[in-house]
Amino acid sequence: MEIVLGVDSLRRSFGERVAVDGVGFTIGSGETYGLLGPNGAGKTTTISMVCGLLQPDEGRVEVLGSPMGLDRCEAKSHVGLVPQEVALYGDLTGRENLELFGRLQGLAGGELSTRVDAVLELMGLTERGGDRVEEYSGGMKRRCNIGAALLHHPALLILDEPTVGVDPQSRNAILAGIEDLQAEGMAVLYTTHYMEEAQRLCDRIAVMDSGSIVAEGTTAELISLVGTHPVVRLSGEGPLGAFTSAAGELPGVLGTTLADGRVDVVADVSAELLSGLLDLAARSDVVVSGVQVDSPDLEDVFLHVTGRALRD
Repeated sequence: MEIVLGVDSLRRSFGERVAVDGVGFTIGSGETYGLLGPNGAGKTTTISMVCGLLQPDEGRVEVLGSPMGLDRCEAKSHVGLVPQEVALYGDLTGRENLELFGRLQGLAGGELSTRVDAVLELMGLTERGGDRVEEYSGGMKRRCNIGAALLHHPALLILDEPTVGVDPQSRNAILAGIEDLQAEGMAVLYTTHYMEEAQRLCDRIAVMDSGSIVAEGTTAELISLVGTHPVVRLSGEGPLGAFTSAAGELPGVLGTTLADGRVDVVADVSAELLSGLLDLAARSDVVVSGVQVDSPDLEDVFLHVTGRALRD
C-alpha cells in the first residue's frame, strides 16, 4: 500500500496554549483514517497543518513524498479539503460553483464538464445542479462543498466534521460517497466527534484529547482496551457520584464511570446484577430514567483513556 500522507511530530501553540502536541500518523492509498475527539481536541488545527493552511511550530508533513508548507504547491495539488464551514457562492448555481473551483484547479473544456457531471452524480445533486446554492438545504450545500474538493481527483481527501448540522438523508449520502471513494483507492483523513461515523468509515482511528493522540488502532483494537464485557448504561437523577462508587463494589462489576448524567457499569451481566443495581439506586435516592445493556464502543474507549465523555 502506497503511503499518501506522512505526519511526523506536529506541534502548534497559540500563545501559551498548546493546541497540538506531538501528533504523528500515516495514511495509505484506499485507507480512511479518523481523528476522533470532542470540540477543542486539536483536530482542526491538525488538519490545517496537514493541508498547508497553518505552519507547524515543529514537525513535518509529506503528501506523496512532497513536503507540505504554506507555499508548497506540489504537495497541495494532491489534496482536496472540505472545511467545517461551507465555502460556496450562494448566488451561483451548484454547477457554476463547481465549474469555478474546477477552473481554479486548472480544469477546462470537456474535462471540466465531465468532472462536474461526475461529482454532481456522486453527491446526489444532478437534478439540482442548475439551482442557486442559496436555495439548497444545509445538507445539499455540504454535499456540493465536498464535490468541489473532488474535482481534481486528489490523492488525499480531508474532511473536517462534514456531517455536522446536516439532515439524515444528506448524512447518509455523504457517508456512502466516502465509501465509494475508499473503494476507488482514495486516501481519506476524516475528523469527527460522532463515534458511529468513525466506526463505519475508518480503517484506523486516532483518539485525540487536549492536542495529543491518546490511543490509535482499528475499532477492534481500540475496543479491546476496555475489554469485551457488556456495559450497563444507567441514566438517572440524584447523588450519582455516590451511587457510582457503591456500584463498583457489587459482585461481578469490573468497573464504573460517571459522565454526562449517566453511569456506565462494566460487568458480567446477569438478572441478579441488574436487580442489584436497581436496588442500590433506590437505596441511594437515585431516580432511574433508563437502563440499557450494550457492547463496548468507541465512546467507552474515549472515556477509558481520557476519563471524560466524548461529547462533554
